Amino acid sequence: MSFMYNPYPFDDPRAVNRPVLEAKTKAAVTVGTLKAAVRLATDLAAQLKAEPGKNIVLGWEGYTTADFTKMLNLLTQQLELRGVEVERYDFAQVLKSEEEINAMIDPQLEWDKKKDPTLLYGRIYHGGYKGVFDPAKLEAYKQQVADWKAPAENGKVVIVYGSGVLVEELRSLYDSKFYFDVTPKESILRIRRGAYINLGQSKPQPTNQIIRRCYYFDFEMAVTLRGELLSKREIDWYVGNDNLDAMQLMPIEALNDILETMVKYPFRCKPVYLEGVWGGSYVKKLRNLPKEMRNCAWVFDLIPMEVSIVIEADGEKLEFPFNSFVQHDGVAMCGAESIKKFGLYFPVRFNYDDSYHSTGNMSIQCHSGAQYNKENFDELGRQDESYYVVVTGHGAKTFIGFNDDADAEQFIKDIKLADTEYKEVDYMKYVNYEESKPGLQVMLPAGTIHSSGRNQVILEIGSLTIGSYTYKLYDYLRPDLDGKPRPIHTWHGERVLDFSRRTSAIHGTIVHEPRLVRKGEGWAEYIVGECEELYFSLRRLEFEKSIEDKTNGKFVVLTLVDGDKIRIRSKANPEYYFDAEFMDMTVVPAAMGEFVVENLGAEPICVHKTTLKEGFENE
Repeated sequence: MSFMYNPYPFDDPRAVNRPVLEAKTKAAVTVGTLKAAVRLATDLAAQLKAEPGKNIVLGWEGYTTADFTKMLNLLTQQLELRGVEVERYDFAQVLKSEEEINAMIDPQLEWDKKKDPTLLYGRIYHGGYKGVFDPAKLEAYKQQVADWKAPAENGKVVIVYGSGVLVEELRSLYDSKFYFDVTPKESILRIRRGAYINLGQSKPQPTNQIIRRCYYFDFEMAVTLRGELLSKREIDWYVGNDNLDAMQLMPIEALNDILETMVKYPFRCKPVYLEGVWGGSYVKKLRNLPKEMRNCAWVFDLIPMEVSIVIEADGEKLEFPFNSFVQHDGVAMCGAESIKKFGLYFPVRFNYDDSYHSTGNMSIQCHSGAQYNKENFDELGRQDESYYVVVTGHGAKTFIGFNDDADAEQFIKDIKLADTEYKEVDYMKYVNYEESKPGLQVMLPAGTIHSSGRNQVILEIGSLTIGSYTYKLYDYLRPDLDGKPRPIHTWHGERVLDFSRRTSAIHGTIVHEPRLVRKGEGWAEYIVGECEELYFSLRRLEFEKSIEDKTNGKFVVLTLVDGDKIRIRSKANPEYYFDAEFMDMTVVPAAMGEFVVENLGAEPICVHKTTLKEGFENE
C-alpha cells in the first residue's frame, strides 16, 4: 500500500527495461484508450453474433483510484455503433451504507492529536471487500446476474464495474474479467487532484485524511485482491489505467509472457522523487530533475509499494506497479523462502536521502519494533533501517545512538518542551554522531535514535514495514515547505526509544568495519553491515574488471556506489542483462542463479549489495 503523501509529478525517462519479447506478445498489446475500445467492441460483437440470444457479462475490477469512465464511455459508443445494446452497472450499489462503513473504519483510525498530531496512524483493516458488502444487496446482485444470464431475444453486453467486483465469491459470474491497475504515484496524484473519494463515502475529506484512510482501508483491500487475481492468473484482461487517453490493454496471456520474461532479467524500477525541507541538490543535478523542483529530499528508487516498472515493447512504454510484478512472479523474483515468510511482498525497501548542500539535517527520529507495530497498528512487522554513505560534502555527520553521558529523562523533557513551547534543544549534547565518509555503513534497528546530517547522500535500506512509522523527536523548530510546523511524535517516540544504544555500545555491533568474505585477483566481497535484529545482509563488491556471484535462491539488489557504469548479466544466459549507471539500483531475481557484474568503464568499481541473511526464514 502506498504511503507517500506528495510525490513530485515527474516521470524519469531513464528507468526503462528492454527485455526481448516475442512478436506475438507485442502484437497482443493495444495502447490507446480508443484503440482498446475498438478492439474490445469488435471482439464482443463477434461473440454475440456467434452465440445469438446470449448476454455477455463483463466484470471490471480496479486498484484504488482506477478510473473506468473513459473506457466505459468509449466502449459503449463503439458497441452501439455496431448495433449492440449496453447495460452498465455500478457495483457501489452493493456496498453497505456510508454510515455503516464509517462506523467500521473510524474506530480503526487514530483521532487523538496528542498521540498523533497530524492524524497519520490507524490500524490495518483485514475484512476485505466482503466486509463492506451489504448481504441483502449482494444476494439481490447475484439474482440480477442470473437474470442477465437468462436467454435473451437479442444479446447485449453488461458491464459491471467497481471495487470488489472480482472477489472470489463472484468471480465465476462473469464471462470476462478485467483488472484496471494504477501505479502508486499516479494513485496519490489523483487523490491530490481531487479525483478520488474514499470507498463508501459520498464526499471527500481533507487530502491527508483520504490518504490515511486509503492506506489502512482502501489500499489494503485492493492490494490483497489484486494479489489473488495476479498470482492465480484469474483475470482475462489487464488494463494499465495510468494514462486515461492511452490505457494499455492486454490479454492475460500477454501479461504473463511480458512479466515472466522480465523476471529472467536484472531490472531497474522507475523512481519517485519528493521534495522536503531538508532536501539537497545532488540527485537533482545527477538525474536532471526539473528545475522547478525546490530540492530533492527523498528518492524512492526501490520502495516496493511506491515504485513502478517500465518495459519497452515496440517503442511503447508499458508501466506496471512494482508490487503487481511481485504478486505475479513472486517466487521467481524473491525466492520461495522469502514468499513463504513475507508473503507477496518484496521484503526490503531502498531509497536515497539527499541533504547535499541543504539547509539542515534530517529530523532526529526513531522507529518502532514488531510487537509495538502489531499492538498499535496491526502492521506487518518491525521497522528497521540502515544508512550507507554514498556522497559527502564538508562537515557531514551521521547521527546514531545516544552519547554515553546523555541523560535520557532530560532528553525526553527537552524534546517535549521543544514541541509545546518551541524551545531549542542542544541535541548534540544527547545524540552521538559519526564523521561521514563514503563507505560508512550503520545499522539502525528499531528504537535507535538517528538522523542523516546535512551535506551528504545516504543510501537508506529498510525492512518490510510498509507504513510510515517514523517518529520525529526533534526537528530544529523549523516549518515544513508549506510554512506549517513539522509534526513531532514524542508520544510514540518515547515509548520505543532504546536508550541502551550509546556510543560505547554501538561500535562493533551496529557500526563496524568491513569484514572480508571472499577475494580473488582484482576483486573482493566484504560484509559492511549485519546485526542480529535485521534480516538482511549488506555487502560491498569491489573489483577492477568483473566479479562473479550467485543468488542462492534469494533476490539480490545491487547499487553502483562508485564508478561510471556496469553490466549485470546472467552467467548462463548472457543476453539477460542490465546496464546500470552511478547510483542506479538493480534487482537480480532469485531465479537467475549465477550472475556476473562487469566494469564498463575504466576506474575501479564499488557495488553495494543487499540480500537476505542466511537463516532469515527462521528468525
